[in-house]
Amino acid sequence: MTVAPAPSLSLAAAAGGEPLLFRQLFDADTGTFTYLLAEVASRRALLIDSVFEQHDRDLALIRELGLELVAAIDTHAHADHVTGSWLMHEATGCAIGLAACIGAENVTRPLKHGDRVLFGGRHVEVRATPGHTDGCLTFVLDDHTMAFTGDALLVRGCGRCDFQQGNAHTLWSSITGQILTLPDHCLLYPGHDYTGRSVTSVTEEKAFNARLGGNATERDFVGHMENMRLPHPHRIAQALPGNMRSGKPREASTPPAWAPMARSYAGLPELSPAWVAAHRGDVTVLDVRSAEEFDGPDGHVAGSLLVPLPELESRSGEIPTDRPLVVVCHSGSRSALATQQLLKAGRAQVANLHGGLSRWAAEGFPLEGVVQA
Repeated sequence: MTVAPAPSLSLAAAAGGEPLLFRQLFDADTGTFTYLLAEVASRRALLIDSVFEQHDRDLALIRELGLELVAAIDTHAHADHVTGSWLMHEATGCAIGLAACIGAENVTRPLKHGDRVLFGGRHVEVRATPGHTDGCLTFVLDDHTMAFTGDALLVRGCGRCDFQQGNAHTLWSSITGQILTLPDHCLLYPGHDYTGRSVTSVTEEKAFNARLGGNATERDFVGHMENMRLPHPHRIAQALPGNMRSGKPREASTPPAWAPMARSYAGLPELSPAWVAAHRGDVTVLDVRSAEEFDGPDGHVAGSLLVPLPELESRSGEIPTDRPLVVVCHSGSRSALATQQLLKAGRAQVANLHGGLSRWAAEGFPLEGVVQA
């Protein structure tokens, strides 16, 4: 199901009036940041460091904003999570970008130092920043106002150097030569943080990074990095093989869904009016408006079951269990709450009607009892 952007949505307004839309997304389980960049004028976008388990969320945001995803790119082959780039490629046809030296399968855009990844009239510059791993890249926005450093440089820290071809001397050269040479005002966005720090800057890390800032020398840095004695990431055995396939599952991990649902950015399963209209006989349409609205001039879907939202819990026994549920109201707002309540109560096959009955009518599907103006 493709969700078109709301007719009233202004991407320029969503971007705060700026020519570039920027979103920082977070996966709490792994402390991973994912970044969405889009040029407002062309609506073309890049996704950086996606997470497999957050695919539905990220795809919903891209679709709700009406963006064309050009590429899903990763700063390196992660050891703590599996990338969502292959899933995004399957959903949107976007390129999959990763350092060429890694040699991962399914990569359609092998990246090397000096490359540019274009999205509309904008681009990010690819800078090789090995040391944490051989294949680490930093992506620098064309105007040098922001850079995405992956695990090479973190907020007041940096990536470890004790596995995956890590080397402290190499990482020192990468950070000091490729990242801290950017303008002092350049904002740096890390691949991870576990304490709520989401952004830093070149000038801050030069001054305050405990491993390499202030008066620290390469000797100081190497001495620090070679004596950290950290445990290996607990998901490394799953993450590395998965990332060497660009996140492509070895086999289908979930059974086919009962309907072509899309999850909204709010996390709600939704179905389009067109699909519901074509499959009316296969589902129960549950209307959660008031009786006055159901019988009022806006009409209702033929054959739908009326259970007003305030009565949903007390009358749950009246709702058939032999077919999936599609929940409706005027706009999709009250039905969204009802969908959440039904899912929480254990109903697995339930979805909200995207846009509610107002969208149903706008797309030309019939309603009983409609009073013509």
